Amino acid sequence: MDWGKLRSFHAAAEAGSLTSAGDRLGISQSAVSRQIAALEEALGVSLFQRHARGLVLTDSGHTLFRSTMEMAQAAASANTALRDQQETPQGELIVSAPVAFGSTWLVPRLGNFVRKHPDLHLDLRLEDREYDLLKLEAECAIRLWAADKADLIQRKLGTVATNLYASPEYLKAFGMPRTPQDLDNHRIIAYGDENSPLQEMSFACRVGRDDAPPRPATLKVNNVFAMLRAVDAGLGIADVPDYMASTMPRLVKVLPDNVGPIFDLYFIYPSDLRRSKRVAAFRDFVTTETEQLRRPAMRPV
Repeated sequence: MDWGKLRSFHAAAEAGSLTSAGDRLGISQSAVSRQIAALEEALGVSLFQRHARGLVLTDSGHTLFRSTMEMAQAAASANTALRDQQETPQGELIVSAPVAFGSTWLVPRLGNFVRKHPDLHLDLRLEDREYDLLKLEAECAIRLWAADKADLIQRKLGTVATNLYASPEYLKAFGMPRTPQDLDNHRIIAYGDENSPLQEMSFACRVGRDDAPPRPATLKVNNVFAMLRAVDAGLGIADVPDYMASTMPRLVKVLPDNVGPIFDLYFIYPSDLRRSKRVAAFRDFVTTETEQLRRPAMRPV
């Protein structure tokens, strides 16, 4: 089978549309369509059902997609192995991290890494979800939760503490809560994705409500940095990481005796990349930079 046609099929199956597949491959939608039509003709089967909402794999399409997934992973592994045969770390390294930690803590520190490794180019992907490291969607990850697969290697980098915060303007208008139960009469900002490990940051909805349903949130947002900005804007009280709150020293800690969730921070990568010079370079950099996170205070600056 022609690999070019298989690549077009694989991209369309992953993306669910010809247009997105073309964008990913750097070719036109019509070129992708022609490649897939030629592949279907050569195989004598239909690979997709075309719907208004996009492409849906047929049974034959699912069978072929499982094979092209294995081919794509093998190609990615070969590409990774070739890059790591160089004497010094070079080439591209795909790194994933949570949005808030990556944008507010990691990115400002990357200058040190770039200066030390000028031939290594980072592709930093910030999302509050897990990239599949075993499929090399990313080659390494910084996560606020532990790995749950046996073929992943993880190193604990430190811990991240969180607390409740509010703006001076909000507290002037609504008063300072003195007990967790007082939060029932306050505006609450919560993390809005219940399927994310970061959902623990809806602590303001739960504290003091052990035997009752969580209090309703005035604002839900699936981005921790947006939660911090909402607090700064006086929208309410939220649980945010101390290292982020320290960038806005005017914010006031609320109910300091009721500490929010504490997250363990990990550096994670596939066991197949244990000898990767690129991964090792970034691992050593992150380990050094997070030294302050391993201190007892657990409150980075």
